Amino acid sequence: QVQLVESGGGLVQAGGSLRLSCAASGSIFSINAMGWYRQAPGKQRELVASITTGSTTNYADSVKGRFTISRDNAKNTVYLQMNSLKPEDTAVYYCNIRARRISDSYFSDYWGRGTQVTVSS
Repeated sequence: QVQLVESGGGLVQAGGSLRLSCAASGSIFSINAMGWYRQAPGKQRELVASITTGSTTNYADSVKGRFTISRDNAKNTVYLQMNSLKPEDTAVYYCNIRARRISDSYFSDYWGRGTQVTVSS
């Protein structure tokens, strides 16, 4: 099994900062891409940021220049530093990894349970 544990969400005022963390554990052989998605009420889940094994990053246009994704391969952990937060950033944030289990010969997507981020105006 692969488990993802997210932390760092909460309530913050507009202009503030939060740092999300997501630690992967279990029978992991290898992790490829890691990323963060978010889903606001009544909206579809959307990609916020992703990072490859080689640390190539990709960001949604709405968060470029404000959010930074990073990863610690030794700890199987991905981070999302969120600065200059806006009320429209309010959503449940989900961690996603593409990983291969020890027992598998292929990669699969795994999701965390989500962490709430609320930005007040």
